[in-house]
Amino acid sequence: MFQEERLISIVEYLKSNKRITVDLICELYDVSRDTARRDMVKLEEQGTIVRTRGGAILPTLSKEVGDYDQRLQAESSSKLTIGKTAAALVQDGDYIMMDASTTVLHAATLLSSKQNIVVTSSIEIAAILTRKDETTIHILGGVLDNKHHSVYGAKAIEMLNDYHVDKLLIGTCGITEEGLSAPNEEDCYLVRAMMQHADQVIVLADHSKFGKRLFHRVVGFESIDILVTDQALSPEMKEKLLACDVEIVLAGGEDQDD
Repeated sequence: MFQEERLISIVEYLKSNKRITVDLICELYDVSRDTARRDMVKLEEQGTIVRTRGGAILPTLSKEVGDYDQRLQAESSSKLTIGKTAAALVQDGDYIMMDASTTVLHAATLLSSKQNIVVTSSIEIAAILTRKDETTIHILGGVLDNKHHSVYGAKAIEMLNDYHVDKLLIGTCGITEEGLSAPNEEDCYLVRAMMQHADQVIVLADHSKFGKRLFHRVVGFESIDILVTDQALSPEMKEKLLACDVEIVLAGGEDQDD
């Protein structure tokens, strides 16, 4: 077996078994310990694994977050389904807040309720909502993030003090049993502030976000009221959420509270 084939096989093994040792690589691929170590060094140089004492694991930290257009295209079918279900949770006359998530954008697009007041940090969501009659839009001020088409910073957080809403719709870049995480602290600060000014917090997360941990922890599940997702959760994740009284709603289906 050539080295490149071995490297692919090692990564596939790690995806299923979480950890591999030098001795196991020698046994599985009939190579010397020196060859096994060289394989691990190469995988580490590629950023594919993290070497541990005597072996290796896959990285637990997700570092890459695409720009707005890339995020909009990723899992677009799942996001559309989740957005439709989330939009149905908004009633006529609700005051709502929306972050700059691309999944929340789908919810904004599919809103059928009337006479809503919407506060948002997203210039894309604000633009979408201008096409809806009887919707009043408040867009937060602050620094414009060109990559993610959103507003952030101290001014945006300060403006939130002037508002209180019925429902907050947010997305997340990552969700593990420890809670929600984001790639940078600015996102964390703004989302946490939004939560303080909403009666109900609704998180929209497609299946690809589960198991991803990013640099900054946003909040734990105790800060969430409803999770809308597109696939059944693992027993461990479901147990953690239900222990915090989070209502789990499967997009296009029934809730998963039982």
